[in-house]
Amino acid sequence: MNFNSGDTAWVLIAGALVIFMTPGLAFFYGGMVRSKNVLAMLMQNFVVMGIVSVLWVFVTYSLAFGVDLGGFGVIGTLHFFGLGHITQAVPGYSGPLTQHIPPLVFVIFQMSFAIITPAIITGSSADRLAFGPFVVFIILWSILVYAPVAHWVFSPNGWLFKLKVEDFAGGNVVEINSGAAGVALAIVIGKRRGWPHKPMAPHSVPLALLGGGILWFGWFGFNAGSALAANTLAAHAFINTNTAGACGMLSWLVFERLRGGKSTTLGAVSGAVAGLVAITPSCGFVDIFGASAIGLIAGLVCAYAITLKFKAGVDDALDVGGVHLVGGIVGTLLIGVVGTSAVSGINGILYGGSALLLLHQLIAVLACGLYSFSMTWLIAKTIDKTMGLRISQEQENEGMDTSLHAESAYEFGSSILEAFK
Repeated sequence: MNFNSGDTAWVLIAGALVIFMTPGLAFFYGGMVRSKNVLAMLMQNFVVMGIVSVLWVFVTYSLAFGVDLGGFGVIGTLHFFGLGHITQAVPGYSGPLTQHIPPLVFVIFQMSFAIITPAIITGSSADRLAFGPFVVFIILWSILVYAPVAHWVFSPNGWLFKLKVEDFAGGNVVEINSGAAGVALAIVIGKRRGWPHKPMAPHSVPLALLGGGILWFGWFGFNAGSALAANTLAAHAFINTNTAGACGMLSWLVFERLRGGKSTTLGAVSGAVAGLVAITPSCGFVDIFGASAIGLIAGLVCAYAITLKFKAGVDDALDVGGVHLVGGIVGTLLIGVVGTSAVSGINGILYGGSALLLLHQLIAVLACGLYSFSMTWLIAKTIDKTMGLRISQEQENEGMDTSLHAESAYEFGSSILEAFK
């Protein structure tokens, strides 16, 4: 096979950027929980990196990108179990799709996606998910939910890929998948004690802002790296990503100002994430006008969507559904409206295309969202019935950091008090 050293170097760097997003997500989530639970949130995200990294090289990469089982486009075989046969080309990537990077580099890049997707889910169950059941949940979810959905959308042999669904960097596989799963998990595990009447304000907005900044930085690898080459398409994805994130932040701030009279720092970082989520599926299929529109719409829609959990009575603690599910849907569907072949892909309705692309995007949204929600609900319900998903009332009152991990994030308070005695 003929490999391009520049493409190889870029995709390796992009993979490292995306892996760095998971610690960024840990800080983003950690800043938004109460101080007694911050280490537990960091722990969950870091442990996901360990679990999924091992699963990926032995099992889930092969299920996601291996030889298609039965030719139905639903799941791969274990042909690449333990990275066996890894010098063979990734199945389906031939002709115009031929990769110019070593297959192992593709394994590394896609592993970074497989890591952050279940990590996103942890925001929905913040403050109450027991550690042991969490580990079991991540293992089962990665195998039974992530791997099949990745095969459907990302593998050229997947049924949604063959339907010509456009998902450049994971609007369905990462965002809708994790968002729907987060809502299902929040429903099964139940509300935090005292929610929504008891104040549960973020303990460190600066920490959340730091995490959001790392996420924004890593998103360039996430989206531009999905071109799998150091080329003009990667540059389009890069500038579209930055523009949509900026527009999402600005429109969210406007929404806050009009609704409550003040714009917040947490709103700024949340809006940026909403814009980045929405541009993920579309960054390689739209021009700068489309990217701007997607970011602006996502900021407004997601800012409103996070208020709906109170009406629905679903304690999605850190708004995984409102941002990732809704943002992923917005970005995926708008490809059918503002997509343009001048960048790549098929023209959307506003660029002279038919409504067929929009229909295919809708099919993908429904298929991935419903499958993820139903399978996550089943997995969570089974674990809850057998192991119990959530911590005890005493542990929840004390805080997860000390009750589960025998650690505390902040010890300086007691020292200060001692000094004044």
